[in-house]
Amino acid sequence: MNVQNVTVIGAGAMGHQIAMLSALAGYKTSIQDVKDESLRQARLKLTEIMDQWIGKDKITIEERDQAFENLYFTNDLREAAGDADLIIEAVVEKLDIKRKVLAEVDKLAPKHAVLATNSSTIVSSLIADATSRPEKVCNMHFFFPPLVMDCVEVVKGEHTSDETAQVVMEVSKRMNRTAVLLQKEISGFVANRILFAIQKEAMALYEGGYADFEDIDKIARKALRHPIGPFELMDLSGIDVGYYVMQQQFNETGDPKDKPSQTLVDKVEAGELGRKTGKGFYTYQSNVKK
Repeated sequence: MNVQNVTVIGAGAMGHQIAMLSALAGYKTSIQDVKDESLRQARLKLTEIMDQWIGKDKITIEERDQAFENLYFTNDLREAAGDADLIIEAVVEKLDIKRKVLAEVDKLAPKHAVLATNSSTIVSSLIADATSRPEKVCNMHFFFPPLVMDCVEVVKGEHTSDETAQVVMEVSKRMNRTAVLLQKEISGFVANRILFAIQKEAMALYEGGYADFEDIDKIARKALRHPIGPFELMDLSGIDVGYYVMQQQFNETGDPKDKPSQTLVDKVEAGELGRKTGKGFYTYQSNVKK
Protein backbone atom coordinates (compact mmCIF):
# COMPACT_ATOMS: atom_id res chain seq x y z
CA MET A 1 0.00 0.00 0.00
CA ASN A 2 1.27 3.43 -0.95
CA VAL A 3 0.86 5.61 2.15
CA GLN A 4 0.36 9.28 1.36
CA ASN A 5 -1.89 10.58 4.16
CA VAL A 6 -1.16 10.00 7.84
CA THR A 7 -3.38 10.95 10.77
CA VAL A 8 -2.28 11.17 14.41
CA ILE A 9 -5.00 11.06 17.06
CA GLY A 10 -3.96 13.02 20.16
CA ALA A 11 -1.85 16.19 20.24
CA GLY A 12 -0.13 15.50 23.56
CA ALA A 13 3.54 14.98 24.36
CA MET A 14 3.83 12.00 22.00
CA GLY A 15 1.25 12.80 19.35
CA HIS A 16 2.41 16.20 18.15
CA GLN A 17 6.01 15.01 17.77
CA ILE A 18 4.96 11.86 15.90
CA ALA A 19 2.93 14.08 13.59
CA MET A 20 5.96 16.29 12.92
CA LEU A 21 8.08 13.23 12.10
CA SER A 22 5.42 12.30 9.58
CA ALA A 23 5.27 15.80 8.10
CA LEU A 24 9.07 15.98 7.85
CA ALA A 25 8.99 12.67 5.98
CA GLY A 26 6.75 14.25 3.35
CA TYR A 27 3.42 12.74 4.34
CA LYS A 28 0.30 14.90 4.35
CA THR A 29 -0.38 14.72 8.06
CA SER A 30 -3.45 15.53 10.14
CA ILE A 31 -3.14 15.88 13.90
CA GLN A 32 -6.47 15.61 15.71
CA ASP A 33 -7.40 16.40 19.29
CA VAL A 34 -10.72 17.14 20.95
CA LYS A 35 -9.19 20.12 22.78
CA ASP A 36 -8.42 23.24 20.76
CA GLU A 37 -5.95 24.35 23.45
CA SER A 38 -3.98 21.11 23.01
CA LEU A 39 -3.74 21.78 19.28
CA ARG A 40 -2.62 25.36 19.91
CA GLN A 41 0.04 24.21 22.35
CA ALA A 42 1.17 21.54 19.91
CA ARG A 43 1.72 24.10 17.16
CA LEU A 44 3.64 26.38 19.53
CA LYS A 45 5.87 23.58 20.80
CA LEU A 46 6.61 22.30 17.30
CA THR A 47 7.43 25.81 16.08
CA GLU A 48 9.86 26.21 18.97
CA ILE A 49 11.53 22.84 18.31
CA MET A 50 11.85 23.41 14.57
CA ASP A 51 13.33 26.87 15.15
CA GLN A 52 15.89 25.27 17.46
CA TRP A 53 16.69 22.72 14.77
CA ILE A 54 17.29 25.52 12.28
CA GLY A 55 19.64 27.16 14.76
CA LYS A 56 21.56 23.89 15.06
CA ASP A 57 21.62 23.40 11.26
CA LYS A 58 19.59 20.19 11.56
CA ILE A 59 17.08 21.41 8.97
CA THR A 60 16.73 24.37 6.64
CA ILE A 61 14.07 27.07 6.79
CA GLU A 62 12.61 25.62 3.60
CA GLU A 63 12.36 22.14 5.16
CA ARG A 64 10.65 23.58 8.23
CA ASP A 65 8.17 25.52 6.13
CA GLN A 66 7.42 22.46 3.99
CA ALA A 67 6.83 20.34 7.10
CA PHE A 68 4.31 22.83 8.48
CA GLU A 69 2.67 22.98 5.05
CA ASN A 70 2.23 19.20 5.31
CA LEU A 71 0.76 19.47 8.81
CA TYR A 72 -2.95 20.09 9.44
CA PHE A 73 -4.43 20.69 12.91
CA THR A 74 -8.09 19.81 13.53
CA ASN A 75 -10.55 18.88 16.27
CA ASP A 76 -12.79 17.09 13.76
CA LEU A 77 -12.20 13.33 13.87
CA ARG A 78 -14.25 12.70 10.73
CA GLU A 79 -12.20 15.24 8.80
CA ALA A 80 -8.91 13.84 10.13
CA ALA A 81 -9.66 10.18 9.42
CA GLY A 82 -11.64 10.51 6.21
CA ASP A 83 -8.78 10.16 3.70
CA ALA A 84 -6.09 8.58 5.88
CA ASP A 85 -3.95 5.67 4.75
CA LEU A 86 -2.40 5.24 8.20
CA ILE A 87 -3.88 6.35 11.51
CA ILE A 88 -1.68 6.43 14.61
CA GLU A 89 -3.50 6.56 17.95
CA ALA A 90 -1.57 8.45 20.63
CA VAL A 91 -4.14 9.07 23.36
CA VAL A 92 -3.88 8.39 27.10
CA GLU A 93 -2.57 4.96 28.16
CA LYS A 94 -5.97 3.57 29.17
CA LEU A 95 -7.38 0.52 27.40
CA ASP A 96 -11.03 1.58 27.45
CA ILE A 97 -10.22 4.96 25.90
CA LYS A 98 -8.01 3.44 23.21
CA ARG A 99 -10.72 0.93 22.30
CA LYS A 100 -13.32 3.69 22.09
CA VAL A 101 -11.11 5.91 19.93
CA LEU A 102 -10.17 3.18 17.46
CA ALA A 103 -13.78 1.96 17.25
CA GLU A 104 -14.81 5.49 16.23
CA VAL A 105 -11.89 5.86 13.83
CA ASP A 106 -12.71 2.49 12.25
CA LYS A 107 -16.14 3.78 11.20
CA LEU A 108 -14.70 6.94 9.62
CA ALA A 109 -11.50 5.76 7.93
CA PRO A 110 -11.22 4.27 4.44
CA LYS A 111 -11.41 0.48 4.36
CA HIS A 112 -7.77 0.17 3.33
CA ALA A 113 -6.43 2.31 6.21
CA VAL A 114 -4.04 0.78 8.74
CA LEU A 115 -4.79 1.54 12.41
CA ALA A 116 -1.73 1.65 14.66
CA THR A 117 -1.59 2.24 18.40
CA ASN A 118 1.37 4.01 19.95
CA SER A 119 0.72 2.31 23.28
CA SER A 120 3.90 1.66 25.24
CA THR A 121 2.59 -1.54 26.84
CA ILE A 122 -0.94 -2.47 25.70
CA VAL A 123 -0.82 -5.12 22.98
CA SER A 124 -3.02 -4.47 19.95
CA SER A 125 -4.94 -7.75 20.35
CA LEU A 126 -6.72 -6.08 23.29
CA ILE A 127 -7.89 -3.32 20.93
CA ALA A 128 -8.23 -4.88 17.47
CA ASP A 129 -11.60 -6.52 18.10
CA ALA A 130 -13.11 -3.09 18.70
CA THR A 131 -12.67 -2.54 14.95
CA SER A 132 -13.95 -4.26 11.82
CA ARG A 133 -10.38 -4.66 10.46
CA PRO A 134 -8.26 -6.53 13.06
CA GLU A 135 -5.84 -7.63 10.34
CA LYS A 136 -4.96 -3.95 9.81
CA VAL A 137 -4.26 -3.21 13.50
CA CYS A 138 -0.82 -3.32 15.15
CA ASN A 139 1.42 -1.54 17.64
CA MET A 140 3.67 1.28 16.42
CA HIS A 141 5.51 2.30 19.57
CA PHE A 142 7.58 5.48 19.38
CA PHE A 143 9.78 6.47 22.31
CA PHE A 144 9.66 9.76 24.17
CA PRO A 145 10.49 12.26 22.86
CA PRO A 146 9.82 10.97 19.31
CA LEU A 147 11.74 13.76 17.59
CA VAL A 148 14.86 12.70 19.50
CA MET A 149 14.59 8.95 20.09
CA ASP A 150 15.62 6.87 17.09
CA CYS A 151 13.55 3.71 17.56
CA VAL A 152 10.09 2.34 16.80
CA GLU A 153 8.85 -1.04 18.00
CA VAL A 154 6.40 -2.49 15.47
CA VAL A 155 4.53 -5.37 17.10
CA LYS A 156 2.47 -7.99 15.28
CA GLY A 157 -0.40 -9.75 16.96
CA GLU A 158 -1.82 -12.99 15.64
CA HIS A 159 -4.54 -10.86 14.05
CA THR A 160 -2.06 -8.57 12.23
CA SER A 161 -1.38 -9.27 8.55
CA ASP A 162 2.14 -9.37 7.17
CA GLU A 163 1.19 -6.53 4.80
CA THR A 164 0.12 -4.32 7.70
CA ALA A 165 3.37 -4.91 9.56
CA GLN A 166 5.37 -4.20 6.42
CA VAL A 167 3.50 -0.94 5.74
CA VAL A 168 4.18 0.32 9.27
CA MET A 169 7.83 -0.72 9.06
CA GLU A 170 8.27 1.18 5.80
CA VAL A 171 6.57 4.31 7.15
CA SER A 172 8.77 4.19 10.27
CA LYS A 173 11.89 4.01 8.12
CA ARG A 174 10.73 6.88 5.92
CA MET A 175 10.29 8.88 9.14
CA ASN A 176 14.02 8.32 9.60
CA ARG A 177 13.54 6.01 12.57
CA THR A 178 15.13 2.62 13.25
CA ALA A 179 12.20 0.20 13.08
CA VAL A 180 12.30 -3.18 14.82
CA LEU A 181 9.64 -5.81 14.12
CA LEU A 182 8.43 -8.01 16.99
CA GLN A 183 6.79 -11.13 15.58
CA LYS A 184 4.90 -11.94 18.82
CA GLU A 185 3.02 -9.85 21.33
CA ILE A 186 4.09 -9.37 24.93
CA SER A 187 2.92 -6.62 27.29
CA GLY A 188 5.53 -3.87 27.48
CA PHE A 189 7.32 -5.17 24.37
CA VAL A 190 11.13 -5.19 24.67
CA ALA A 191 12.44 -1.80 25.80
CA ASN A 192 9.82 -1.12 28.45
CA ARG A 193 10.04 -4.59 29.98
CA ILE A 194 13.73 -3.93 30.60
CA LEU A 195 13.05 -0.34 31.72
CA PHE A 196 10.22 -1.31 34.08
CA ALA A 197 12.42 -3.89 35.77
CA ILE A 198 15.00 -1.17 36.48
CA GLN A 199 12.39 1.32 37.68
CA LYS A 200 10.67 -1.21 39.95
CA GLU A 201 13.97 -2.11 41.59
CA ALA A 202 14.93 1.55 41.94
CA MET A 203 11.58 2.29 43.57
CA ALA A 204 11.94 -0.67 45.94
CA LEU A 205 15.37 0.58 47.03
CA TYR A 206 14.02 4.09 47.55
CA GLU A 207 10.89 3.02 49.45
CA GLY A 208 12.97 0.59 51.50
CA GLY A 209 15.14 3.47 52.70
CA TYR A 210 18.38 2.10 51.23
CA ALA A 211 19.16 5.29 49.33
CA ASP A 212 17.48 8.55 48.38
CA PHE A 213 16.24 8.91 44.81
CA GLU A 214 18.96 11.46 43.96
CA ASP A 215 21.68 8.99 44.96
CA ILE A 216 20.02 6.14 43.07
CA ASP A 217 19.98 8.34 39.97
CA LYS A 218 23.62 9.27 40.57
CA ILE A 219 24.66 5.60 40.81
CA ALA A 220 22.75 4.77 37.62
CA ARG A 221 24.54 7.58 35.79
CA LYS A 222 28.02 7.07 37.20
CA ALA A 223 28.25 3.31 37.72
CA LEU A 224 25.92 2.05 34.98
CA ARG A 225 26.60 4.94 32.59
CA HIS A 226 22.91 5.56 31.96
CA PRO A 227 22.29 9.00 30.41
CA ILE A 228 19.80 9.81 33.17
CA GLY A 229 18.68 8.00 36.30
CA PRO A 230 15.38 6.09 36.68
CA PHE A 231 13.69 8.83 38.73
CA GLU A 232 14.84 11.53 36.33
CA LEU A 233 13.41 9.45 33.50
CA MET A 234 10.07 9.04 35.28
CA ASP A 235 9.91 12.84 35.65
CA LEU A 236 10.78 13.30 31.98
CA SER A 237 8.26 10.77 30.64
CA GLY A 238 5.50 11.77 33.05
CA ILE A 239 4.82 10.04 36.36
CA ASP A 240 1.16 9.65 35.41
CA VAL A 241 2.18 7.77 32.25
CA GLY A 242 4.12 5.22 34.31
CA TYR A 243 1.23 4.98 36.75
CA TYR A 244 -1.30 4.19 34.02
CA VAL A 245 1.04 1.66 32.43
CA MET A 246 1.54 -0.20 35.69
CA GLN A 247 -2.18 -0.05 36.50
CA GLN A 248 -2.94 -1.59 33.10
CA GLN A 249 -0.38 -4.34 33.65
CA PHE A 250 -1.90 -5.10 37.05
CA ASN A 251 -5.36 -5.24 35.48
CA GLU A 252 -4.05 -7.81 33.00
CA THR A 253 -2.00 -9.98 35.36
CA GLY A 254 -3.55 -9.52 38.79
CA ASP A 255 -0.03 -9.80 40.19
CA PRO A 256 0.50 -7.41 43.15
CA LYS A 257 4.07 -6.89 41.94
CA ASP A 258 2.67 -5.08 38.90
CA LYS A 259 0.65 -2.55 40.93
CA PRO A 260 1.88 1.06 40.94
CA SER A 261 3.96 1.75 44.04
CA GLN A 262 2.49 3.88 46.80
CA THR A 263 4.98 6.61 45.94
CA LEU A 264 3.63 6.81 42.39
CA VAL A 265 0.05 6.81 43.64
CA ASP A 266 0.85 9.68 46.01
CA LYS A 267 2.59 11.67 43.26
CA VAL A 268 -0.32 11.28 40.84
CA GLU A 269 -2.89 12.22 43.48
CA ALA A 270 -0.83 15.30 44.37
CA GLY A 271 -0.54 16.31 40.70
CA GLU A 272 3.25 16.03 40.88
CA LEU A 273 3.71 14.48 37.44
CA GLY A 274 7.27 15.52 36.60
CA ARG A 275 8.65 18.14 34.26
CA LYS A 276 5.28 18.93 32.68
CA THR A 277 3.85 20.11 36.02
CA GLY A 278 7.06 21.62 37.39
CA LYS A 279 7.42 19.04 40.14
CA GLY A 280 7.82 15.28 40.32
CA PHE A 281 10.61 13.64 42.24
CA TYR A 282 12.57 16.79 41.43
CA THR A 283 11.40 20.41 41.26
CA TYR A 284 11.73 22.26 37.96
CA GLN A 285 11.85 25.96 37.25
CA SER A 286 12.70 27.32 33.81
CA ASN A 287 13.77 23.78 32.87
CA VAL A 288 16.39 23.76 35.62
CA LYS A 289 16.21 20.71 37.90
CA LYS A 290 16.44 21.31 41.64
